[in-house]
Amino acid sequence: MKLRLFLAFALTSLSVPAAAAQCLLCAPDKPTSAAAREAEVPLRVEVETRLDMGRVAVGAMGGAVTVDPVSGARRLSGDVVDLGGFALTGIVTVRGAPGAEVRVILPASVDLEGGHGRTARVTDLATDLSAAPRLGPDGSLQFRFGGRLQIAGADDGDYRGRIPVTVEYQ
Repeated sequence: MKLRLFLAFALTSLSVPAAAAQCLLCAPDKPTSAAAREAEVPLRVEVETRLDMGRVAVGAMGGAVTVDPVSGARRLSGDVVDLGGFALTGIVTVRGAPGAEVRVILPASVDLEGGHGRTARVTDLATDLSAAPRLGPDGSLQFRFGGRLQIAGADDGDYRGRIPVTVEYQ
């Protein structure tokens, strides 16, 4: 059976609620806390490229497709055969206060929906970010993400889903 995977993951950005009003007499020239920075410059998240696992055929035993966020390499395991196409890491750009430290949170797993009530699950979502990512001097940070798609045997179709991404000032 053929399994065509054109995964179109839409990312949603979430950030911490707006900070309380600051004292106008004692407000510093530059924000000193994450809450103050956020009140001045909210975080924005833009999807540059959607995660795409490519095209594969899956046999009766099922298997998995993994896209590495650092190298972009696609690895197949189990009863899965490569049918070509390009596997792409997702690319996201975050914009906010220049030099601010941020935290990016991805879910543990995401269920995708295909035709006829079929589902597949993406797990092991990971980014290429360092342990303490910061926005650059221009206030932006770009990162890649990948994951592992688990496919049950004979579950062909196009699978789609959304990956919620939470971005917060530290």
